[in-house]
Amino acid sequence: MRNLINFLFRYSAWILFIVYTVASCVLLFRNNPYQRHVFLTSANSVTSGIYSASSAVTSYFNLKGINEDLQRRNADLELEILNLKRTLSAYREKEYADSVPVDSSLQRYSFITAHVINNSISRSHNYITLNKGALDGLRPEMGVVDQNGVVGIVNIVGAHSARVISLLNPHLRLSCKVKGHNHVGSLVWQGADYTSAILEELPRHAEFSNGDTIVTSGYSTVFPEGVPVGVVESGMKDHDENFYALKVKLFTDFSTLSTVRVIKDSMTDEIKSIENSEVKPAKKP
Repeated sequence: MRNLINFLFRYSAWILFIVYTVASCVLLFRNNPYQRHVFLTSANSVTSGIYSASSAVTSYFNLKGINEDLQRRNADLELEILNLKRTLSAYREKEYADSVPVDSSLQRYSFITAHVINNSISRSHNYITLNKGALDGLRPEMGVVDQNGVVGIVNIVGAHSARVISLLNPHLRLSCKVKGHNHVGSLVWQGADYTSAILEELPRHAEFSNGDTIVTSGYSTVFPEGVPVGVVESGMKDHDENFYALKVKLFTDFSTLSTVRVIKDSMTDEIKSIENSEVKPAKKP
């Protein structure tokens, strides 16, 4: 109690000043309409500024969630486009039939969105690390794409992360073709430039032009047919004179790789089981 009395006595002048100031402001703004209007206007301006700053900060921290939502929406749209293309192709091939049966393969693909946590582009053999693993549904030999095109193939999978063989790796040979043609070749990175690769083993009679689009052939369970890879920059002689090689400018910018999508094919196990099954000789009657 004594300390409180000493405190009040020591700062009595300041306390009295604050009380008089508050009382004066109350009387001023309560009994004078003009001053009250000025006070309320200023208070509203300050409040509005605080709310605007708070909204800007909140919006900034929500950008990551917004970006992930956009990536999911893009994945859904790409899947819908892929299904529409395959449906259209099925109708064209069977237009003579009275009805086209529903092709279950139209629903075989889905996407798992992942973020790149490590990436190399300047080594002789480049790899990418993702923040998703087996617990998220990833398995080896799954294709990886971004919003522009092919990125690579899942190589090693842990519980919460996975390693991807980048397209910028000579160990990865990707079956590709020139869009609109059926001639298939192998796309391989030569190690010189992270923006381009070489499409080898195209037959000499294959037709192409600079600017033609290169897409996946669909001859595997890793990538569906028609996934964009790049565009033809120029033609060159292959090591075998019976074949052509094309220099391809890649669509994917590996120097800014951030969010990717892993392609999940529900028919992988079935197809591999059939391809790996042994052919038993027929029994003689």
